[in-house]
Amino acid sequence: MASTTTATTLHTQFRPPSRPRAPRRIHKYPSSCCFSVRAAAASASAPAQREAAAGVPWGCEIESLESAASLERWLTNSGLPEQRLALEKVDVGERGLVALKNVRNGEKLLFVPPSLVITAESEWSNREVGEVMKRYSVPDWPLLATYLISEASLEGSSRWSSYIDALPRQPYSLLYWTRTEIDAYLVASPIRERAISRISDVIGTYNDLRDRIFSKHPNLFPEEVYNMETFKWSFGILFSRLVRLESMDGRVALVPWADMLNHSPEVDAFLDYDKSSQGIVFTTDRSYQPGEQVFISYGKKSSGELLLSYGFVPKEGTNPNDSVEFLVSLNKSDECYKEKLQALKRHGLLESESFPLRVTGWPVELMAYAFLVVSPPEMIQRFDEMAVAASNKGSSKPAVNYPELDEEALQFILDCCESSIKRYTKYLEGAKGSAEVSINSKQANRTLLLKQLARDLCISERRILYRSQYILRRRLRDMRAGGELKALSLFNGLRNLFK
Repeated sequence: MASTTTATTLHTQFRPPSRPRAPRRIHKYPSSCCFSVRAAAASASAPAQREAAAGVPWGCEIESLESAASLERWLTNSGLPEQRLALEKVDVGERGLVALKNVRNGEKLLFVPPSLVITAESEWSNREVGEVMKRYSVPDWPLLATYLISEASLEGSSRWSSYIDALPRQPYSLLYWTRTEIDAYLVASPIRERAISRISDVIGTYNDLRDRIFSKHPNLFPEEVYNMETFKWSFGILFSRLVRLESMDGRVALVPWADMLNHSPEVDAFLDYDKSSQGIVFTTDRSYQPGEQVFISYGKKSSGELLLSYGFVPKEGTNPNDSVEFLVSLNKSDECYKEKLQALKRHGLLESESFPLRVTGWPVELMAYAFLVVSPPEMIQRFDEMAVAASNKGSSKPAVNYPELDEEALQFILDCCESSIKRYTKYLEGAKGSAEVSINSKQANRTLLLKQLARDLCISERRILYRSQYILRRRLRDMRAGGELKALSLFNGLRNLFK
């Protein structure tokens, strides 16, 4: 599955979500079973959950090889060149592409022709539906979501029927978590808010499409086909499989066959259009033996982002791009609270801001924000320059150097860090109650899966916080011990590391 996003609002004027800088890669199946269960859709206007219909009538169980074999036959008959890869059951990802022969480092693979790629320009089997959607100038994301549903509903009469039959009936996606499950299992992680926001965006987008288009053409868009459940499925497919092809002017596309590739944080290979061969390819960055699974990268994503779009969490310590969103806020009891808030707002920041915390350190913007939080009234003339540094919106990266505030700023970050650690530890030790679930075995298995995913994410994110806590305590200990030269050397070294 591939993706290119996080999320802003999708629904206002059909705006698609802005994805985190569109890395050119593709999809992933997590290691666990797929469950066809009733999913609850979050209400856009109320926290109460509404039980949705029991899945969509198309697609397959995620581990199905029969439908995948049918897809390969159709692709071959439709112009896909002979492949050096085969689709098989694998240890990482249920299904995946494995090498049939020795694959060299630097070798180009796949060569999927553009005629077998789904884009916003693809021809609609139901031309009337396509004409209506284009008449309303619907952007690519909602357009492609509707396109998938339209083609899927036509079953065998769609040219994409073999591809749709091989898509998972229920994509691994946080779109399929109920609000109760999100609140219970992701209570400690910042991904909780992003998951709620994404579900709300999808619901809002569907409601806009329904109100502005579907309701005006009920004969073309019957509610039994175009409903919240089918849109949850189609957006789940897009979030997990859509790829941005930089060499095709950044066009977003679904690439059958290529989207059977799984993700590894240890590779740096991405999908893109190759002009010389006129096909979608990726270039390996390592060699593979026959029978070995071949991987690509879905981009430099944190474990939380991978769970959000793809429904899996890498094994602890294996994701070099891992990070956790670290929330810091102004102190409302600060006598300069109003002036500091105004300085932040002038530069596009809010009272509370999140910064990415990594195992390797934190950004200079976080340090600038901390300086502003702890700065005394006599530094009011410098509030703006601190806010500029925290926003990183200046013409050049401003120097963040307030030695008189170093100790207080580091202590502030440490206090926030330890507060977050306590929240994670409380969840991991089971202090928070679990969501109530039904007793049937399928639901029980699903619940165990979601709990494990949430636990793996929290362990990975807490690991980053522990590392930061260690660095901060050591730095403060050296400062307070009076070892000024040692502290200065260490601090400069850490600051260079964290930039």
